[in-house]
Amino acid sequence: MSMAASPQCSEAFTGAVVVMGVASCGKTTIGRALADCLGLRFIEGDALHSPDSIAKMSRGEPLIDDDRWPWLARVGESLRGEAGAVASCSALKRRYREAISHAAQRPVMLIHLHGAREALAHRISSRKGHFMPASLLDSQLATLEMPGVDEPAITLDIEDTPDTIINAAAAFLRKGYLHAP
Repeated sequence: MSMAASPQCSEAFTGAVVVMGVASCGKTTIGRALADCLGLRFIEGDALHSPDSIAKMSRGEPLIDDDRWPWLARVGESLRGEAGAVASCSALKRRYREAISHAAQRPVMLIHLHGAREALAHRISSRKGHFMPASLLDSQLATLEMPGVDEPAITLDIEDTPDTIINAAAAFLRKGYLHAP
């Protein structure tokens, strides 16, 4: 990707950002590229899961809220501070997103990557070396609560090119939508 040359990437951004969505929507790929574009630290949310949660998902068992709360707190804590940061995290429910923002102790902007089930299923079945099996996609889709109009979020289509997604996300962040709900 040629993000460094993009005019959307030329200014500093100091907010907290979560790139969210179901498994295989591109959270890590887009999150890393967005962080690079904005000159921010990237936090891989999957690396913050407990070993027990990773084992559970690897067995094809969906997480329950009790599994998620400590993980969401770790994601939020990783976003604390004055510096900007981008984290990848499914953040499937509104209350999960609120928990992240609470733990971050500041507002968190949301970049929601969304796509058709067929595209997601193709991506997840093609993925190698990840603990999340394709069998959990439907449970994630059933759990997903689309960001509300009152949430600081933009929803972007995973079928767009990475450059298009990054530019749209960066433009959204730059427009000053960072405010406390």
